Amino acid sequence: MSALAAPHGDLRAFDISIALGVALGALAGALVLVQAGPAGLVFWPLVVLFWLAAWRLTARLATLEPTTTLARRAVGVAVPAVFGLTLVALWELVVRGLDVPVVLLPAPSLIAQRIAGSLPILWADFRQTFLRSVLAGYAIGCGTGFVAAILIDRSPFLRRGLLPIGNLVSALPIVGVAPIMVMWFGFDWPSKAAVVVIMTFFPMLVNTVAGLAASGAMERDLMRTYGASPGQTLLKLRLPAAMPFVFNALKINSTLALIGAIVAEFFGTPIVGMGFRISAEIGRLSTDMVWAEIVVAALAGSLSYALIALIERLVTFWHPSMRGA
Repeated sequence: MSALAAPHGDLRAFDISIALGVALGALAGALVLVQAGPAGLVFWPLVVLFWLAAWRLTARLATLEPTTTLARRAVGVAVPAVFGLTLVALWELVVRGLDVPVVLLPAPSLIAQRIAGSLPILWADFRQTFLRSVLAGYAIGCGTGFVAAILIDRSPFLRRGLLPIGNLVSALPIVGVAPIMVMWFGFDWPSKAAVVVIMTFFPMLVNTVAGLAASGAMERDLMRTYGASPGQTLLKLRLPAAMPFVFNALKINSTLALIGAIVAEFFGTPIVGMGFRISAEIGRLSTDMVWAEIVVAALAGSLSYALIALIERLVTFWHPSMRGA
């Protein structure tokens, strides 16, 4: 079997190398042609060739089955990275090949230039929206939701009375809540943080309540047999069992918080912030700056989600869902 596996591995590596070489060659040729002038007859076949080669490369990488943990993680990163870079390259080629107006859709290269040339503005917007509104609202919303879930778990009255109201409030439209928060807390970041609190409180509440009920009756009976108090049962059994639910809420809220803060800034803010910048620049038809803000927001949200997922893996390493991850 090992004698047969080696040739198959060599053929797969050769196939990946050929696909990578063809994709890079076709991409370079297409970029040279479109840089020289209007897209001609040769340009679009090169674009199709690049897409096919990149698709083949991604498909072959996805079928790899590494034997070591480090290699599995490398392949797990390489597949989405290659797929994402392929989409960005196709975006660049199609926009430039069809000569799409910048107002409608700027090329990724123009967006990158705008990011490089507007770093002070982007940093000021990021600091206003993410470091102030999002982090403050996220911490308050998730923290109070977690504490409220523990209190509700001890009170059937609150469980039956507050949870239905929580479901109702979580369905409130943000475009209706944001102007009210601006009226209550002013135009600066506290009003946006208040919107984030509303958006993150109830996902944490509902998930934590469900997590506290995840431990089995037999396990709780065993804790009572050992003479454990309700507080000891909570700390030693029920909270550890609820951790996957809590981290699920934290990951969901990491994206909800950023969306809520940005949308809230459309309804009144100082002359800084991601939402303000998007609203102002779209009015000036400066779509490259709008896309630059979108890229910054996407990176911030993705990194936040990844950080929470990493912490989850460290905290809940014992959980079956983390085994083999």
